Amino acid sequence: MQTALFPSAPLTVSQLTFHIRKRLEDDPALREVWVQGEISNLAHPNSGHLYFTLKDKNAALRCVMWKLDAARLRFNLQDGLAVEAHGKIAVYEPQGQYQLVVNLLQPKGEGALYQEFLRLKAMLEAEGLFDVERKRPIPELPQTIGLVTSQTGAALRDMLNTLRRRLPLARVILAPSAVQGAEAPPALVKALQTLNQQNPDVILLARGGGSIEDLWGFNDERVVRAVAASQTPVICGVGHETDFTLCDFVADLRAPTPTAAAELATQITLDDLHTQVAYLSSRLATQTLGLLAEQKAFVAALAARLKYISPERRIQTESQKLDELSRRAGSALIHRIQLQAARVHGITKRLHALNPTAVLARGYAIITSQESGRVISKVAQAKGAMQARVSDGEFEVKRI
Repeated sequence: MQTALFPSAPLTVSQLTFHIRKRLEDDPALREVWVQGEISNLAHPNSGHLYFTLKDKNAALRCVMWKLDAARLRFNLQDGLAVEAHGKIAVYEPQGQYQLVVNLLQPKGEGALYQEFLRLKAMLEAEGLFDVERKRPIPELPQTIGLVTSQTGAALRDMLNTLRRRLPLARVILAPSAVQGAEAPPALVKALQTLNQQNPDVILLARGGGSIEDLWGFNDERVVRAVAASQTPVICGVGHETDFTLCDFVADLRAPTPTAAAELATQITLDDLHTQVAYLSSRLATQTLGLLAEQKAFVAALAARLKYISPERRIQTESQKLDELSRRAGSALIHRIQLQAARVHGITKRLHALNPTAVLARGYAIITSQESGRVISKVAQAKGAMQARVSDGEFEVKRI
C-alpha cells in the first residue's frame, strides 16, 4: 500500500467521534426506528432514567430512556423481557458508543395488537356502538349490583370493600370470569349474559392493570358486542387510569380503575342517605308542626263559628228573647191592669154615683110592693102591704 506524499492531519478522538455521531444522527433512517430484542443489564439510577441493553442471539444494543419517557411506561421492565423499542440512534461521545435513545417501549407483539385495536375501534365506531346517544344513565341508588371480574383478583376485593363502605345496603351478585388469556372472551360474554338474566340495576366489568396483551380480552369483538347488548347499564373499570380498552368506549360509563367503578356505581352513599333522611325528617317535622298549627287555627275558627251557631248559643239567645218578652209582657200586663183598674175605678165611681144605696144614704127610700116586689114609683101604685128600703135596712109601710 502506498501512502500519500502529503498525508492529511490526523483527527483527534473527539473529532472522529463527533463526525461519526453527526453521520449517524443525520441519517433519516435512524431517526425513527423500531428495534425488538430482549432486555438485559437493566439499571434504575436515582435520576429516573433507564439504562439497559437490547440483545438477540447475535448482537447487543445499548439503550437509554429518559425520565419523562420512562414515567409513561405501563408495565414493569425486567431482565429477559422481550420488548419492542422505538427511538433514534445517537452516540455517547465520552465512551465512543452508539446507543438507542428510546421514547416508547412496549412488550413484544404489542404493536400488532395496537393495530388490531385501531381496526376494531374504527369498525365498531362506524356501526355506532360508541355513540353517546346509546349511553344510559347509571342509577343513583342501585339495589342490586352485578360484578364481572376474576374471583381471585385484587380488583374484586377492592370493589367489594368500596361497595361495603359506601353502600352496604346494596345486594352484590358476582359472575366470576377469566379476565386474561384465550378463555377470557367467551367467559366474559357468558358472565354478562348470566347477570342480565338476574336483572341487576348496574353491572361492573372490571379487572386490574396490565399490558395490552393482558387486557386484550376486553378488546375482543365478542365481549364488546356483549357489553353493547346488555340490558343493564355497564360501568367498565379495566386496568389503570391510562389504560383504554374497546369496552371502555362501548360501556355506558368508563371508570379509570375497578375501585373508581365501584364508586361511580354508588353515587349516593350510606352517609348521603343518613344526611338525606335527617334533612327530610327535619323538613317533615317542620311541615308537620306548621300543618298542625294551621289546622289548629282552622279548628279554632270552626269552633268559634260552631259556638256562634250552636244550639246552646241559640237557646241562650232565645232564652234572652223570652226574658225580654216576659219582661215586656209583664210590663204590658201591669200597664193593662193599671188601665183596667183605672177603668174599673171610674166605673166604680160611676156605679157608686148611680148606686141606689148611695141615694138612700142621702135620705131617699125605695118602696116596693110586698106582693109583686115591684118598685112603687107612683101614688096610684101604692096599694096593700109595701116594703120601704132605706140606707140601713127595710121596714113595712102602709098607705094612710
